[in-house]
Amino acid sequence: MRPHLIQLFLFAVAGIIGFLVDTAVLYILAPYMGPFYARILSFLAAVLTTWIVNRALAFRNQSSTLSKKSEFTRYLILMMAGGLINYAVYSSLIVYSLLVRQYLVLGVAAGSLAGMVVNYLSSRFLIYRFPSS
Repeated sequence: MRPHLIQLFLFAVAGIIGFLVDTAVLYILAPYMGPFYARILSFLAAVLTTWIVNRALAFRNQSSTLSKKSEFTRYLILMMAGGLINYAVYSSLIVYSLLVRQYLVLGVAAGSLAGMVVNYLSSRFLIYRFPSS
């Protein structure tokens, strides 16, 4: 298999793990904060999770040349672009779909898929662009 396809697959694995964290945190917090505010915190938990997993898997052979703190800060900022797309899809579905209001996981899934492409490209070309030494 080609290295970029393996990397994309591993990025998707990290995304699935992040999706599970996102959904779990959302379901824990939504009864107390509502589905909109809870999703902000669940998204942040997912970003931290995917950063950790992506460093260990998808981008283990590449380096950002940054300290871990700076790398995470850059990762978080870049994930916000995909996160905005993700949140827009999620919020629209919450507002317009009774089914999604009943099953928040559907909105999380749709939003996650929508933001994944932007997140992969920004990770691949703006953070982890150098071979590891």
